[in-house]
Amino acid sequence: MKKIYVLTVCLLLLILSSCEFSETIHINENGAGTMSFSFDGSQLMQMGGESMGTDEKVLDSTVVFKDFLEAKKDSIATLPKDEQERLKALENFKMHMLMDPKTQKMVIDINTDFENVEELEDMFKVLNKANELKETNEAQQTSPLAKMGATESSEVSYTYKDNVFKRIVTVVNPELLESTKDSLADAEMILAASTYTLNYHFPKKIKSVSLENAMFSADHKSFSAELSFKEYMTNPESLNVEVILED
Repeated sequence: MKKIYVLTVCLLLLILSSCEFSETIHINENGAGTMSFSFDGSQLMQMGGESMGTDEKVLDSTVVFKDFLEAKKDSIATLPKDEQERLKALENFKMHMLMDPKTQKMVIDINTDFENVEELEDMFKVLNKANELKETNEAQQTSPLAKMGATESSEVSYTYKDNVFKRIVTVVNPELLESTKDSLADAEMILAASTYTLNYHFPKKIKSVSLENAMFSADHKSFSAELSFKEYMTNPESLNVEVILED
C-alpha cells in the first residue's frame, strides 16, 4: 500500500501542483566529481493538508545500490545479460527518500561520484533502471520519479574537454516526442509552473554560459539556471548547455 500511495502522489503532482527538480554537478580540477538529482514535492504535501497525513509514519529510506546488488547477486545472475548490465549501471548510485506528513516534506534525491563526466547520463533514465529493482520495498520506493519524467524520445550526454563543458540533448525519436507533447497539452500551464534547475560548479572561473538566465556565484566558478519543466518534457533540447571556462 505504501508503494501505491507514493506512486499515486507523484502522478498527481504533475496534475495538481508545481514541483521542483534540480540537477547538480561538481567538477574537480582532475575532471572527476559528483552529480546529484533531487525532487522536492513538499508543495503537494502542503496542498493536501490532513488528507496527506492519514499515515503518520515518516518514510526515511536510503538505498545504496552497490550493497543491494551484492545482496541480490545470485538472483540477478539469472536475468538476461542485457538486464544484468542495466542493473549494474546503478552500482555507483545512492538514493534517499523522505516523506514526513507532520512537517509536510517530500524530498527524493539520487547521487553518484564519477571519474569523468562522460560517465554521466539522464538521471530520469537512471531512475527508470532503479524501477526495475522490484525485489524489496526499498527498491520499489525509487520508482515514482521515473514514472513522471522518463522519456525515450531523447538522450542526454556530457563532455568536459579543453575548458569546455557541454550538456548535450539529442532527440532520437521525434514521433514519440510529438506524442508526448499531445498528451501533456491539457497540463501545459501546470507544467510551466514546475521547474528544472541546473546547478553546475567548476574548478575554474566561467567565461561564458549558453543559458541567458544563468546566475553566477561570487567567485564566478558556479552558476545556477532555472528552466521550465514543460520545456524539459516538450522541448528537451532547450536544456542543451555549453560552458566555456577561463584558461
